Amino acid sequence: MSKGVASKNKAKKGTPPKKRSPWPVIIGVVVVIVLISAGALVLTQKSKTSTTATTSVTGTESGKLIILYVDQGNALVDTSNYTTFLNFAKANGFNTVFFQIYRSGDLLFSQSDLTYFVNTAHLENLKIYFSLYFTASSQLIPTSIYTLGEDGINLDMSTLSDSAQSNLLATLQQNYKQGKTAITTTNFTTTLKPDILVLETYSSTDQSYIHSGIVAGVEPLALSTKQEYTSQYQYALSNSDGVMVFDYYGLLKTGY
Repeated sequence: MSKGVASKNKAKKGTPPKKRSPWPVIIGVVVVIVLISAGALVLTQKSKTSTTATTSVTGTESGKLIILYVDQGNALVDTSNYTTFLNFAKANGFNTVFFQIYRSGDLLFSQSDLTYFVNTAHLENLKIYFSLYFTASSQLIPTSIYTLGEDGINLDMSTLSDSAQSNLLATLQQNYKQGKTAITTTNFTTTLKPDILVLETYSSTDQSYIHSGIVAGVEPLALSTKQEYTSQYQYALSNSDGVMVFDYYGLLKTGY
C-alpha cells in the first residue's frame, strides 16, 4: 500500500483505529505466486525448445528441398518395409525422397508397386521422385513410369559421357510433362539444366561448388562423426537450394 493511500485511511485522534482487512495482503501474495509460477513455466518451455533444437540432426528452411535418396544397391526398400522408410524420413525432417526404381537397364518394381510407393508417400505429405541409375548409354528411360503420379524423375548418370547424359535429359524433358526433371551428378561444372540439379558434394573440399541454384549433397558414410555430418549438412542447407542425403542405408548404418 502506498504512503498516499495510508495517510487517507489514517484514523481521527481519540477514535479507535479501524482494523485492516487481511484480503489485500492475501490477494497480493497469490498474485506474486502466480507470476512466479508463470515465469518458471516460460523458462521450462524455452529450455525444452532449446534441447529439441540441439538434438535434431536435420533442419528445414522454408521452400528448400530436404531429400533422402534410396539406393537399392545398398539396401532394398520395397513394399514390405516402405512405410518404415517413410516414417524415418518424416521423423528426420525430410520433405522429399529420391526413390531408386531402375538400375542398369532394369525396372525393379511392377506398375502396381510403383503406384503404391507414390500414393503412400503423398499420404504422408512427402514428395517422391523416381530415380533412374544408368550405367550404359544403351539403357533407356522406361516410359511406363511417366503417368504414375510421381512428383518428378531423377536421372543418376554420372558414369556416362557428356553427350549420353545430354541425350537422356533431352529425351526426358521432351516426353515427361507430368512432373519435374532432376539430375544427381558428380560433375560440378555440368551445363545440363534440369528443374533440379543436385551436385554430389560429399567431401568438405567440395564446398566451394555449393551455391544457390543447386541442391548440395551429403554422404554419411564419407564422414567420420555425427558432428562432421551435421556441420556439412547445415552448410549445404544454408548455402544452396536444399540438401540431398545419400543415402538411407548410410544414415541407418552410421546412426547419424
